[in-house]
Amino acid sequence: MKKSILLVSFLALSCGKQTFSPSWLNEKAPDTFQARFETSKGNFEIGFERNLSPKAVDRVYQQIKHHFYDHTIFYRVVPNFVVQFGHMDSTKTANNWDKFKVEDEVVKGSNLKATISYARAGKNSRGNHLFINLKDNIKLDTVFYNQVKGFPTLGKVTKGMDVVEKLYGNYGNKTMKVYDSLAVNRKEFLKMFPELDSIHKVIILK
Repeated sequence: MKKSILLVSFLALSCGKQTFSPSWLNEKAPDTFQARFETSKGNFEIGFERNLSPKAVDRVYQQIKHHFYDHTIFYRVVPNFVVQFGHMDSTKTANNWDKFKVEDEVVKGSNLKATISYARAGKNSRGNHLFINLKDNIKLDTVFYNQVKGFPTLGKVTKGMDVVEKLYGNYGNKTMKVYDSLAVNRKEFLKMFPELDSIHKVIILK
């Protein structure tokens, strides 16, 4: 009897689990909203402002709402520069979110300490990876990289910046030499960098 109950419960949970739906991409973010990041070092909150980068804030709203950043790793923490995180699980990106990149937008807000922006690799490449500035990185407002100018901010940490500053950063940029392996084998990646902190879950507050 117990086995039957467990099996039914497992099936119910499996059926209820959300898979990616392109319809999520039509969801529009509020003009402003707050999100709480629950991490291995404690909680911090970020306030997002749609007017700063409308298409990008819509995307981060969609991703947070549908738990995209839950259980992700702060895979790049460079003291006095940035904290970076995003989803390297190919099952969550390759066949869904990765197909729908965020179009480039002009920089309206400066990359000051505590602000958050999408990382990018070139034209219209924003979408899965975010970074929080650990200092005033004003050069990121105008830097010209791969034919695109600047990194538009989306909002800023409004509570718990001390938590962000405590995230393990002794590996620095060493993780970036092999970070592609995180998508292939998370366990092996963490064997190489066992002290990295992670996000348990992200919740929209208002």
